[in-house]
Amino acid sequence: MTDAKLIVADDIVVSLDYTLHLGDGEAIDTSTGQEPLEFVQGQGQIVSGLEQALYGMTVGDEKKVIVAPIDGYGERDQDAFRIVPLDVFPPDMTLTPGQRLYLRDTRSGEVFEVYVDEVHPDSVRLDFNHPLAGETLHFHVKVSGLRPAADDELAHGHVHGPEHEH
Repeated sequence: MTDAKLIVADDIVVSLDYTLHLGDGEAIDTSTGQEPLEFVQGQGQIVSGLEQALYGMTVGDEKKVIVAPIDGYGERDQDAFRIVPLDVFPPDMTLTPGQRLYLRDTRSGEVFEVYVDEVHPDSVRLDFNHPLAGETLHFHVKVSGLRPAADDELAHGHVHGPEHEH
């Protein structure tokens, strides 16, 4: 056992308290009142701009991090819209602009998160962009815990909760 203080580095499980806003100070996402966000550093489990800013931090450290769209959810892609016939949706389903939907590709089985952009009499325009694409992300973060990732967490690529610990 070493007395060295753990710092945020690759293959370290980070517990992170955070608040996210888009520059106006109004929180759009936060861990306040919930468990901290947990992830394995260096695995691309959070946006790259935030992940890069965390290296070297230790428990109790906090900072503000501004992430440009290219290092967050990317720029909005004008080619990421699709028009689909209205009759592919159940007839009793009400569709409204901004509504989130999950669609499964019948060939690959892959599930896509999409948003209703426009509703027309016979069709729906769907937006496949992430809702935060094109946005500059303003984070306030505080490292609340650090520990080395377990071998199975590294193999599986995600943090295991207490129910998986041996």
